Amino acid sequence: MSFTVKAEKRDAFGKNASRRLRKQGLIPAVLYGEGMATIPLVLAKKEVILILKSDTGENTIFKVTFDSKAQDAMFKDVQIDSSTDELVHADLIQISMDKAIRVNVPVLLLGDPIGVKTEGGFVDFMTREVEIECLPKDIPENIKIDISSLHLHQSIKVSDMATPEGVTLISDPSSVVVLVGVPHKEEEVAKPVEEGVVAAEPTEPEVIKKERAEKPEEEEKPEKKEKPEKKEKPEKKEKKEKKE
Repeated sequence: MSFTVKAEKRDAFGKNASRRLRKQGLIPAVLYGEGMATIPLVLAKKEVILILKSDTGENTIFKVTFDSKAQDAMFKDVQIDSSTDELVHADLIQISMDKAIRVNVPVLLLGDPIGVKTEGGFVDFMTREVEIECLPKDIPENIKIDISSLHLHQSIKVSDMATPEGVTLISDPSSVVVLVGVPHKEEEVAKPVEEGVVAAEPTEPEVIKKERAEKPEEEEKPEKKEKPEKKEKPEKKEKKEKKE
């Protein structure tokens, strides 16, 4: 299915201008292209959403018309408001139909693995998109992989994938796309303490024990201070000597 989007050049910029456009069912956009200046545009939001919801989604090639011209283009990026899920902006890129481009396409899994049906495993879908290079007319909706023959611990890497004619895989060949793994065992629940068995008292840290051992027992009960001996006065001493 072919799409055509009617656009107009945009001459008003800023948040307020963009807000006014959205109230009218329009969105701001920018058209990029090799060897050309960027062109600010205004697009009808309904037409953009229609393309994005098609089978080829963001990889759809469509015509964008403005100033009595029609150019082949596709989406480079779209911005969605995270709080309202509303489409707020779109970046387009001009396409040359005779020049190869790079895009990401989804991976589609086919079949039920033997490792899941009879061996108790599960499917771990690790790489859901791969990057490819091809002419715009050769961009596939997705790349299909048959996983029905996979056993436990077996996987399919990017290097194992078959692509349509004219399509080259750019993603890392060693990347794992899908794996049949083994479910993790549930952790054993701690057994309750049996009746009559007293749990051991927690031992004190060695440092505390050592400190206690070093303290003398006398510290617990302070000793009474002895009264100092009374010194005899020198006069009395002399008298005693005379009597003798």
